[in-house]
Amino acid sequence: MRRGIAATALVASLALSATACGGDDSEGAKNSSGGKLSGTVTWWDTSNVGSEDKVFRKLAEGFTKKHPDVKIKYVNVPFGEAQNKFKNAAQSGSGAPDVIRSEVAWTPEFADLGYLAPLDGTAALKDESDFLKQAAASTKYEDKTYAVPQVIDTMGIFYNKKIFKEAGVQAPTTIAELKTAAKTIKDKTGKTALYLRGDDAYWFLSFLYGEGGDLVDAEKKQITVDDPAGVKAMKVVKDLVDSGAAKTDATDGWNNMQSAFKDGKVAMMINGPWAVADTYAGKEFKDKANLGVAPVPAGSAGQGAPQGGHNLAVYAGSKNLEASYAFVEYMTSAEAQTQVAEELSLLPTRTSVYSKPKVAADQIIGFFKPAVDKAVERPWIPEGGSLFAPLVTEYTKVLTDQTTPEKGASTAGDAYRKLLKDWK
Repeated sequence: MRRGIAATALVASLALSATACGGDDSEGAKNSSGGKLSGTVTWWDTSNVGSEDKVFRKLAEGFTKKHPDVKIKYVNVPFGEAQNKFKNAAQSGSGAPDVIRSEVAWTPEFADLGYLAPLDGTAALKDESDFLKQAAASTKYEDKTYAVPQVIDTMGIFYNKKIFKEAGVQAPTTIAELKTAAKTIKDKTGKTALYLRGDDAYWFLSFLYGEGGDLVDAEKKQITVDDPAGVKAMKVVKDLVDSGAAKTDATDGWNNMQSAFKDGKVAMMINGPWAVADTYAGKEFKDKANLGVAPVPAGSAGQGAPQGGHNLAVYAGSKNLEASYAFVEYMTSAEAQTQVAEELSLLPTRTSVYSKPKVAADQIIGFFKPAVDKAVERPWIPEGGSLFAPLVTEYTKVLTDQTTPEKGASTAGDAYRKLLKDWK
């Protein structure tokens, strides 16, 4: 899962021509008398521009080789815009893609709104038993399957081994160790220890889980973000900034964080496997061996990191359903996931792929797979993707001295109760 990256939308046709998006495509997807698929499939990819998108685009080209009568219209939509852009297009019935790369929390929301086609019994689902259970969980809504899991992920601490060696410190395992290491790093290298992204509340979750908290308790239909654990987590992140252990931002957090870490201005950042390809492009990591990855430091209640990932879903209003189903199956197949894992170190959602030699030997995947197994599963409710907007406002205010941890948590809780009206 990659969050909040600003990018310019890239539109590219992978065939000779491209027609309008799925909801408007007059050509549609047709089956010839011989059973061949034809027509146009528009795919909205939300992956990182400049690294991940190149691999996914190349992968999509392979589908056209298998089905030469199908045109794939590839559109890279900035992640931060995709959720609302898809909802607006689907609601209006104009401009929605045939297939969307959906962040895991979006899938139940889109399904609840009636914007996704059920995939049970279609060509999109193949070898379902091969999928990791935790990856498949986000694709289900009211006993139907509305997406196919493409990648799964969680978060960890990325650290610069050269800076750590110069400072004589080890990867911190607790918040207390992080603060101690931060002082040593500052004293011996003059550099800030951690870049803490301040404009995206997804980066707050590991601290919230580390204090034993959560956003909501879906089973009890209870708001928990403003519980004592939520307040304490807000205090923890605020203290990291106030103590000088971390620097933060209120805008353009992804680019600021990545640049600072890749240029060696900070020793650590919290991130996930989706950031590996871009991180390797930095001058500090020309030697890939200089990148270290460790679990997010534990809070008072233990270590926790969120489960994330991406699914591929089909728009219910698509005129290209058969070709879209086939495209989703192809893009989530063991072969496709192997290619993605080998080239990007993104974690497969199929169990069988982890035994592939190059995948099994990948150090990044080797670290993140056990972390994924222990990751905290988020609530797969229709409102799950909407929980971050009110939280990030308060999270950013807390980090930038515009409100207190107590008030920030309380205000977020009040916003949740308006969003989830029948919850306590």
